[in-house]
Amino acid sequence: MSDLPFRVGGQTGAAGKEATRRYCCPDKPDLPLIAEFDSIRSGVNFRRRKCNVVQVGKDLLGGVPEHVWAVRKLDNDSVVSGMIVETEAYCGRDDKASHSFGNKKTERNAAMFMKPGTAYVYIIYGMYHCFNISSQGEGAAVLIRAVQPLTGVDRMKVQRGQRRGDKGADLKTEQLGNGPSKLCQALHIDKDTVNQEDLTTCPFIWLEPGEDVKDSDIIHSTRIGIDSSGEEWAKKPWRFYVKGNRSVSIRDKKAEKETEKL
Repeated sequence: MSDLPFRVGGQTGAAGKEATRRYCCPDKPDLPLIAEFDSIRSGVNFRRRKCNVVQVGKDLLGGVPEHVWAVRKLDNDSVVSGMIVETEAYCGRDDKASHSFGNKKTERNAAMFMKPGTAYVYIIYGMYHCFNISSQGEGAAVLIRAVQPLTGVDRMKVQRGQRRGDKGADLKTEQLGNGPSKLCQALHIDKDTVNQEDLTTCPFIWLEPGEDVKDSDIIHSTRIGIDSSGEEWAKKPWRFYVKGNRSVSIRDKKAEKETEKL
């Protein structure tokens, strides 16, 4: 089991302490309640133990065992959050599909070589952002591919609608975060504000544990859009998603049928 950067009331959880309520912003109790739970895990963060990025990719979906929520506090103190339902693992130096393949370090991918739990945000097609979390291993990181909206859905629609003619009015809730760039729009994640932030200490973006997810409900599939990296790497089953969740970007029906046989 990997360690993830969970915090209680904006503070890193300490060993043995109990909590009954978790708020996005402890000094503003009128903000929406994010979750209720009986206890917290002790010392949970990416830095405490060594764990490979593939395991982290799965754990972000519930191997903690709680499901993980990404929480974003905006400039006006409003809060948006989404439950992570799809990830992809990139193991760094030896992974031809990774930005850090061959241990290549650049200004763009610097966050991949920072301490585990660092946000890595990059731009694709000159206008869209993708959100990753660095993990144990040289240049390793997990791409967050989809989230199920939880808090601040109306605000997410506004943010997702900035480039749409309908201003987001026609978007269904499950369409707000069903892709890596869509979730960045919905959660207001961009390179200028989030890249290289430490998710264990950052005051405006962090992770929290949510609902339990059974291991049997996590689908193992191939990563998306990396065919140019070669067949060996394109076929690695390093994309993970929650079976049956409507916010998942792309389903793998063959992989789902395989899990039904088990």
